[in-house]
Amino acid sequence: MQFQLTNIEIQNTKTKILELIDANITRKGIQKFSDYLINSDFFSAPASSRYHLSCPGGLALHSLNVYNRLIKEVCSEYDSIESSPYSLETLTIVALFHDVCKIYFYEIYFRNVKDDKTGKWNKEAAYKVNELLPIEHSSKSQYIVRSFLDLSREESVAILSHMGSFDKAALGGSFTISSAFHMFELAVLLHTADLKATSIDEKTTF
Repeated sequence: MQFQLTNIEIQNTKTKILELIDANITRKGIQKFSDYLINSDFFSAPASSRYHLSCPGGLALHSLNVYNRLIKEVCSEYDSIESSPYSLETLTIVALFHDVCKIYFYEIYFRNVKDDKTGKWNKEAAYKVNELLPIEHSSKSQYIVRSFLDLSREESVAILSHMGSFDKAALGGSFTISSAFHMFELAVLLHTADLKATSIDEKTTF
C-alpha cells in the first residue's frame, strides 16, 4: 500500500457521496441502500488489490471520480444534463454504485518484502481477495444495487457492461458488449468515465 489517502480525504469523499445520494436520488429503497453503504466497508475499502487506489478509502474515491467523469462526458455530448436524455438520478446511481461488488471483497494480509538496499525482509500490508459472493464482477454490482433499488433496463446494462471488453463474461462475450454499447449510449458513457477515472485521474496510484 504505497499510496495512501489522509483521514480528511476519506471523510471528505464520504461526505460528498452521501450529499450526492441525498440530493440526487429519490428512488424507493435509497435510504436502506445508503444505510447499507454506511455500515459496510464501502467508504474504507480499496478500489483494487494492487493497482489504482489500492488503499483505504480508494473504492469510494474511485466511485466519486467516475461520477465526476460521467457528468463531464454527458455535458460534452449534450452541453448540459438538462438537455441530455438522462436524469441526474440515473447518472448518480450508475456512477456511484457501479463497483459496489467490491464491498467486503478485499482483506488485509501481511507479506514479506525484501529491501534491496539492506537485504532485510520486512512485513508489508497488502490486500487479497476474499470472495464471499461468487458472482462475476459487474453482475454482482447490478445484483447488489437491485437488492435495494429498481433499475431501468438502460441502467442495468450500463452497470453490467461498465468494464467493456476487459470483462468478457459480463454480458456473454465481446459481441454482446458491442451490442450493448450500440443499443445503450449510457453504457458507453459509463465505461468511458470509468476508464478515464482509472487511467487518468488515478494513474499515479498504479
